[in-house]
Amino acid sequence: MYELVLILHSWLRWVAIAGGIAATAAAFTARAEAPGKSRADTWGLVFMIALDLQLLLGLLLYLGLSPITAAAFEDFGAAMRNPGARFWAVEHISLMMFAVVMAHVGRVLGRKARTPGAKRMRLLVCFALATAAILAGTPWPGTANGRPLFPL
Repeated sequence: MYELVLILHSWLRWVAIAGGIAATAAAFTARAEAPGKSRADTWGLVFMIALDLQLLLGLLLYLGLSPITAAAFEDFGAAMRNPGARFWAVEHISLMMFAVVMAHVGRVLGRKARTPGAKRMRLLVCFALATAAILAGTPWPGTANGRPLFPL
């Protein structure tokens, strides 16, 4: 079960990253549009759904399936002194939770904006911060906690 959820979580990251880049780009290039659905709204929804699925799979791994976090929870003090364990126990989940929150906040603030310019700026800032957090918290190959780009 652990391997299956980990593979799904790893592959879904590409949807989340692509959605984040697309949502940020759509917000950046948005013009003053009539009320209703814009490209930024559509891509923001795709981004948010991908992040919500990632959150679900990630929490399943973090709280129940991962032997890495299970070991970290047994001795959290020792895990904080180990950069690899600290990444999985604190840094990765913190950055990803921040990304999920920013995507949701961006969509809410975008809907509540009074002008198209304010909507554009709110979406741009929130989606850009979320995407940056995802890119910073992803265990890229070649880093200390690196994972394969396309695991099977």
